[in-house]
Amino acid sequence: MLLMRIGLEGGMEIKEGNISAMLLPALFAIILGVGIVFLGRYTLTFFPGVKAEDAIATAGLFGAVSASTLAAAMVMAEEQNISYEAWVPALYPFMDIPALIVAIVLANIYLLKKEKGEESSVKIWPIVTESLRGSALSALILGLVLGLFTRPELVFESFYDPLFRGLLSLLMLIMGMEAYTRLNELRSVAHWYAVYAIVAPLFHGLVAFGLGYVAHVFTGFSPGGVIILAVMAGSSSDISGPPTLRAAIPTANPSTYVGSSTSIGTPVAIAIGIPLYIALAEIVF
Repeated sequence: MLLMRIGLEGGMEIKEGNISAMLLPALFAIILGVGIVFLGRYTLTFFPGVKAEDAIATAGLFGAVSASTLAAAMVMAEEQNISYEAWVPALYPFMDIPALIVAIVLANIYLLKKEKGEESSVKIWPIVTESLRGSALSALILGLVLGLFTRPELVFESFYDPLFRGLLSLLMLIMGMEAYTRLNELRSVAHWYAVYAIVAPLFHGLVAFGLGYVAHVFTGFSPGGVIILAVMAGSSSDISGPPTLRAAIPTANPSTYVGSSTSIGTPVAIAIGIPLYIALAEIVF
């Protein structure tokens, strides 16, 4: 239900946007989402005591997008009279969905190799197709397609949207309870996740700001759009990511990826990241 609603909203926003103007920023959003997952996966597993599936799930959340952080950035931009293209928030699924897909595929490849032995060969395409057929990603992608090619506004406003906040609160309660029961597993490696959750959002956001500037030079992408792109890259998913990864990577410890994302990553992205990108835009543009 939650992921279908997110997909529907993303599809409707893309449909309303200027497709030709979106192409380069959308391409950069995909590159950022995928790149953050690969970078986080190998960065975190470099540290002692970090399990690969926990590292992949954490990197998946940081590669995906936080709706709350995006909303905070839009409110702050409005307060400071920073304008941006109406379609910029629709870049959300271009970063979010590829990041989650790559995280799930990497986790499945790792677990399959672990089961069969490190030297065994693994066929990637069957893992990709199996991941896409999973209930979580299927709902997200189906919602995106329906939002793009149908007129779901009535069912969205009357059914999916009213139920969204209540179901999200239940999900977060369940995730919190599960994370609490597994806190003991996190104590030996928590400091590494804390370091990653502080540094990664700012690094990801600055890389995205640079790519946004490239889009500005070549396509006239607005400074406000550059800021929003940086905020999305610097955020970590709090809605689509947890249920998707919980369903697709059940062996990962929610204490690691939910704790590092919601407890540290999101406050850093909002309190430090958003003002930083706005100040940087004032200097650069």
